[in-house]
Amino acid sequence: MKKFIETLKNCWKIEDLRQRLLITILFTAIYRFGSFVVLPGINPTLLEKLQAQTKGGLMSLLDMFSGGAFSHASIFALGIMPYISASIVLQILAVAVPYFQKMQREGESGHKKINWYTRVLTVVILLFQAPSYLMNLKMQAAGALASGIDWTTFMIPATIILAAGSMFILWLGERITDKGVGNGISLIIMIGIIARLPQALIQEFSNRVSEAIGGGIVMLIIEIIILYAVVCAAILLTQGTRKIPVQYAKRVVGNKQYGGARQYIPLKLFAANVMPIIFAQALMFIPLAIVQYSSDSTSSVLQSLMNTKSLAYNCIYVLLIVVFTYFYTAITLNPTQMAEDMKRNNGFIPGVKPGKDTADYIDTVMSRLTGPGALFIAFIAIMPALAGYLNVADAFGQFFGGTSLLILVGVVIDTLQQIESHLMMRHYDGLLNSGHTRGNSGVAAY
Repeated sequence: MKKFIETLKNCWKIEDLRQRLLITILFTAIYRFGSFVVLPGINPTLLEKLQAQTKGGLMSLLDMFSGGAFSHASIFALGIMPYISASIVLQILAVAVPYFQKMQREGESGHKKINWYTRVLTVVILLFQAPSYLMNLKMQAAGALASGIDWTTFMIPATIILAAGSMFILWLGERITDKGVGNGISLIIMIGIIARLPQALIQEFSNRVSEAIGGGIVMLIIEIIILYAVVCAAILLTQGTRKIPVQYAKRVVGNKQYGGARQYIPLKLFAANVMPIIFAQALMFIPLAIVQYSSDSTSSVLQSLMNTKSLAYNCIYVLLIVVFTYFYTAITLNPTQMAEDMKRNNGFIPGVKPGKDTADYIDTVMSRLTGPGALFIAFIAIMPALAGYLNVADAFGQFFGGTSLLILVGVVIDTLQQIESHLMMRHYDGLLNSGHTRGNSGVAAY
């Protein structure tokens, strides 16, 4: 604790870091404030049915990613997820379409064009999602609209407000990335998830103490211990790396020797990170779109696919995660390109011939890493469902795994590493000097 307080003092001493931290806190506070600003004309006291709809199933995931704004009919109700969806589409296009492939290889100018296309696609998605959200709001809380205002008339300005709210969140995220600490978009998602933790913990405590679930304080303590163990395992495996040594040939120019250093290719156990879960969840939202936010008079198959605790949902979910893990790893890591770059720079893996043999070796190592990584990600993804079978409340059970846990772990580690780099530049001890998250143990070849 003493070291933590000393590190905070060091952070405050560095003017640049202090300004970045204050800007990050300010922008995240603006985001949280906006999450409670209700759409004009909507009475927030008449949204009980909407809030009940988001307490379980797929709708609870939508509410979680928006930080509770979805269930409160906020101007930020759609959150940052439309931008995430647009980014995923552009990433796939950058692999499959030659025009976007060429654009990606153009460097900074190409990235600017891709970002522009991503924003345009985000607006298009918002123009479809906003009316869908308002239609659901009408079905769940038709009486919440102020008297004298027709829903048809209300749709147009409300759509503009919801779209503008999401684009404003995107702007806040970009300002945090430029002027603050950490990745802005990821921080906004993380803040929205963490904001639900105190309420979920209080709810779980009241349920355990009361006769509704039972188990008392002892069961709650066991749940917290299990949650702590799962978080530690996620941190450990997220940082897990397989280092492939690379030797570079010696080159003598005059009286000086160049090269000869041994570097490494760091292949992460989670090369795809949280993307497979996001892809899989995007597809699992399809049944929700089919029934248009209403489960009335739908088939039993669709109802089971909308129930996050059902066997059918979790089996399909696990299968999609495994498939997308292999798919995303294959499109992000190219063994042939890595082998060609090494050969061009007179580098080789000890005991492996340059060229095709090197590419095959890297591909084999990647396949052996991807399999266990995919299974662990799938296990983490279904942990909330397993927690539900142990009578853990849905709101608290979401923190046991899934996208929320991996996002929390990844964003916190990334933010701490950025703070650590600022402290190290000025010869201060950071928070990570005793752990394995520093990432300064060598020089990466790629």
